[in-house]
Amino acid sequence: MLEVELKSVVDDTAVRRAAIERAGGVLVFEGRLEDRRYDFDDRSLTMRDHVLRVRIYRDEHSARAQLDWKGPTRRAEGYKLREEIEARVSDADALVAILERLGFRVTIEIDRDIAQYELHGAMVRFEHYPRMDDLVEVEGTPEQIERAIAALGLPREGFSTDRLPDFALRYRERTGVPAALSFLVLAGDAAYDDSNA
Repeated sequence: MLEVELKSVVDDTAVRRAAIERAGGVLVFEGRLEDRRYDFDDRSLTMRDHVLRVRIYRDEHSARAQLDWKGPTRRAEGYKLREEIEARVSDADALVAILERLGFRVTIEIDRDIAQYELHGAMVRFEHYPRMDDLVEVEGTPEQIERAIAALGLPREGFSTDRLPDFALRYRERTGVPAALSFLVLAGDAAYDDSNA
């Protein structure tokens, strides 16, 4: 599957969520989204711009996990493109144990509280990080993405193909405070390098 996406900073999440709901958006998940990216000690996946990720969606009732692989990032006609394969997993702990036995280790942790909507074929996800600007990510076909952006009412020029570290860097430059993309980083644990998140 080819992932096509854009991201933007959100000025007021409640206002923008209401706009998506008025446009017919259906809330499909609200809760915590935990990403754990895996690589070998030599960072050979990162050097090839590949991502191996365990993603866990947690809400007050349950947790579901998926294993994702993403290929190198491309940009075309103003959109970020990545080949992506994902598989849902019923036992995240067993999956993590398998990855560790194969020599993978966690290299990046990303935690955020999200509200994810389906809007006429587009995925619209509002993301609140431990310490950074709130973001909105829009995925779909270019046409679906443009309709979702119009429904959000945010300036089109605010949407970009930038990666998470680019948003984190701008946050730091604006505020003088480093972004925290995970609760470990917020607590002062600098074990993970999120510069390629």
